[in-house]
Amino acid sequence: MDRWLWAVRAHKTRSLATDGCRAGHVTVNGTQAKAATMVKPGDRVVARVGDRKRDLEVVKVIEKRVSAAVAATCFVDHTPAPTAPSEFDQPVFKRDARTGRPTKRDRRDLEKLRRSDDFLG
Repeated sequence: MDRWLWAVRAHKTRSLATDGCRAGHVTVNGTQAKAATMVKPGDRVVARVGDRKRDLEVVKVIEKRVSAAVAATCFVDHTPAPTAPSEFDQPVFKRDARTGRPTKRDRRDLEKLRRSDDFLG
């Protein structure tokens, strides 16, 4: 499993792929996968890579890392397209760059905003 994830360039290094398997971030056909799990064509692999969840279907099993063009032919990506960030995902209070250290008034305003955010949920 870890070799295949690394070979198809889902993870940058094999050790990151192994760590993902150990942490339980990889499932094969709905069951958690260990690093030594063998994959075969037709398997559905769901792996959390960074902050994205990748849904891959195995087309061809490869053991060694190959070029990106060849690796793309070894799986079918069923991952939904990323959504645009909403206005609520943005930080509430952001200071302009190069404005220096916040004044006492700025810190009070920021603290007031933080307390109101905690109150809302």
